[in-house]
Amino acid sequence: MISTKKLIKMARKWQKLAAASRRRISWPRTNVAEKGHFFIYANDGKRFMIPLAYLKNDILQELFRMAEEEFGLTRNGPIILPCDSTFLEYAISMVQRHITEDFQKAFILSLGNCRSSSSMCLQQDLSKQAILVC
Repeated sequence: MISTKKLIKMARKWQKLAAASRRRISWPRTNVAEKGHFFIYANDGKRFMIPLAYLKNDILQELFRMAEEEFGLTRNGPIILPCDSTFLEYAISMVQRHITEDFQKAFILSLGNCRSSSSMCLQQDLSKQAILVC
């Protein structure tokens, strides 16, 4: 049989270990972007941290214009773009790859058709890109 004092000591030890593991596991989500970056959100709520240098890109400027038309200008809330996260990941990857101006213009022209179904449009753009490579 274990004494009461020993049980209390063991319980305190396990409580300390549990509290320490909770602190290590749960990292708070920061609301502040890293220096030189900003946050944008996709329609489905996924958050992206984008470098400020990307603001000069025509693709992101067009997405911002579309967001302004659809949602209006936000003053206190987050910037939400009118596309889902898979489409936004694809657009950001194109910006990162520094695609040619002609391909940027073609992508921007296809954005107007993508408003209703961005995942379907992503499939179309991928097939167009495969054709361009051939």
